[in-house]
Amino acid sequence: MNDRVLTSAIPAAALGNTPHWELGPIVDELRQVRTVWRQARLRNQECGGREFPSRQRLRDVLQLLCAALFPMRLGPADLRQESEDFFVGHTLDTALTGLHEQIRRELAYNARHDAPRKAGVTEQRAYDIVQRFARSLPAIRALLDTDVEAAYHGDPAALSVDEVLLCYPGILAIIHHRLAHTLYALGAPLVARIIAELAHSETGIDIHPGASIGASFFIDHGTGVVIGETAIIGERVRIYQAVTLGAKRFPTDDTGALQKGLPRHPVVEDDVVIYAGATILGRVTIGKGSVIGGNVWLTRGVAAGSTITQADAQPEGGPAASL
Repeated sequence: MNDRVLTSAIPAAALGNTPHWELGPIVDELRQVRTVWRQARLRNQECGGREFPSRQRLRDVLQLLCAALFPMRLGPADLRQESEDFFVGHTLDTALTGLHEQIRRELAYNARHDAPRKAGVTEQRAYDIVQRFARSLPAIRALLDTDVEAAYHGDPAALSVDEVLLCYPGILAIIHHRLAHTLYALGAPLVARIIAELAHSETGIDIHPGASIGASFFIDHGTGVVIGETAIIGERVRIYQAVTLGAKRFPTDDTGALQKGLPRHPVVEDDVVIYAGATILGRVTIGKGSVIGGNVWLTRGVAAGSTITQADAQPEGGPAASL
């Protein structure tokens, strides 16, 4: 009886009764569609292989970098402190070599489509970016320590800094962001964006790698948080789930194309708290020490020390805000 039940659950294809899908014409038509798309974008040169960075390879690199940054907490379970430096050195060597290959792919792709290819220049630039990134890792670790401390002190449910590092999605997202933001600034925006999206996929927290975030940053709970490319966040800022720091409008040029890179996201000054569900849009400034209540909609800046709630559109000590 058990054999009959198991057999009935197996798809027909696995039992040898394989359907014929007539794939030849479909494959031909898919090739034609790809060709049209590539020719329309002047991408009809043969590259001979995959051009783009790999999400899977970068996921592996990020796991290694996290382990090297926090070896006794995010490293292997059997690691001992007497071998910590050896582990960090070996892990970084593997991670940086893998990162170099992915950045080389990004730069080679850009060179191939935007300018005559210069393999030597691409290789050297990729090496320079990774070397500068490696030298920034101690400062990144020190900055992340402030984020972990901020989460521990900002959440009464947190029993230890170790719990925060091991369990909090906001900390995972900010680790990815600190690394991605550095690579973004160094000239590897596609690799940085992939790193940011890996964190987004795992945590539900979407931080563009271009966003600038100061020390002691704490995202509590975190799901649904969105922080845009040109957002600037000061020190000791705390935000909760479903907060959006977004753009109010998207300017276009004379041809109707979106203008890229313009400052269009909020500036949040030091010591601001933004509660769950708040939406702040446009290049507005939230003054130092302000508190933005849950589900508030803001499209204008507020003065330092303001408190904004749904029930009261008048910020305390400052001009009226648009909610």
